[in-house]
Amino acid sequence: MNTTLDLKLAERISKALADAYRLHMLESVHNEGDWLPYATLLNMFNLAQSTISHHIKQLTDAGLLLMQKQGRNVSYKVNEELLASYIHYLDRLRK
Repeated sequence: MNTTLDLKLAERISKALADAYRLHMLESVHNEGDWLPYATLLNMFNLAQSTISHHIKQLTDAGLLLMQKQGRNVSYKVNEELLASYIHYLDRLRK
């Protein structure tokens, strides 16, 4: 599926990425390469659990992170397709 970004989605993604912690979280999940458990994310950052949850919610609401539930366990993975579409969208702006 080829995701085409509209202006509203591009804006939502841009706002989600406008925070250093969220960029770092996205990078951390991306570097994992597979589903990263929420508990692992909690251990990676020296932030309150509620703060991490807030940042993760911003990234999932923007569609940048995919969420997978297994019972009470939640894992996250980067939505590579949407990220590539966003990069393509930005790349078109410089031409």
